Amino acid sequence: MGFISLLLCIVWLAGMWKVFAKAGEPGWAALIPFYNLWVLVRIAGKPWWWFVGLFIPLANLVVLFLLCLGIARNFGQPFIFGVALFFLPFIFYLILGFGEMRYRPA
Repeated sequence: MGFISLLLCIVWLAGMWKVFAKAGEPGWAALIPFYNLWVLVRIAGKPWWWFVGLFIPLANLVVLFLLCLGIARNFGQPFIFGVALFFLPFIFYLILGFGEMRYRPA
């Protein structure tokens, strides 16, 4: 079970690295705790205070869900893709990072 978790984390980080690079951010930022959340807020096109919302219990789930929707929108993807990004990030960050989608901030 530990090996599978490690493998999913590595796959997720690879996808995040590519998403960050496509959005014009440094790819290595995906590896830095808390800073990667800050960068995700910027990629989603949300104000800085959304970052603070990620540290409020229960509200963080709503904020993260809305960030996923914002990221999907800025990559030209529909609402359902944002939902999938929230529930299966290790798959859908790979699709965003290695797919043909382009980052176009709203």
